[in-house]
Amino acid sequence: MIDFKNSSVFKLKPIEPSKAREDFHKFLIEGESIFAAFKTIRDQLVFTNRRVIAANVQGITGSKVDYTSLPYSKIQAFSVETAGTLDLDCEIELYLSELGIAKFEIKGSFDLLSFNKMISEHVLA
Repeated sequence: MIDFKNSSVFKLKPIEPSKAREDFHKFLIEGESIFAAFKTIRDQLVFTNRRVIAANVQGITGSKVDYTSLPYSKIQAFSVETAGTLDLDCEIELYLSELGIAKFEIKGSFDLLSFNKMISEHVLA
């Protein structure tokens, strides 16, 4: 499992949802779809219409992968911070019951306002 308690920031780069790991699709239930996807060097994170799924690639070969599923029902609050003039990264913070805060720093071009609307529709439902 990704160590949300001991990692302060997860630095991610947005990718097209169609470019997300193929194995994410094996976890999706009927009616579930990916609306945002991100990656680090080896790990990936997707936001679906039901939850957040993280793939933590482990080991030298990367053949071992730990998947963490965070249902939106466990998110008590969230925060988004847009990029600024000098600080070009945007940030997403999820306040999760039992796990604490998961903070994601998004590098590169990303429509945070549309993302905020999408996650609001799912967390606040």
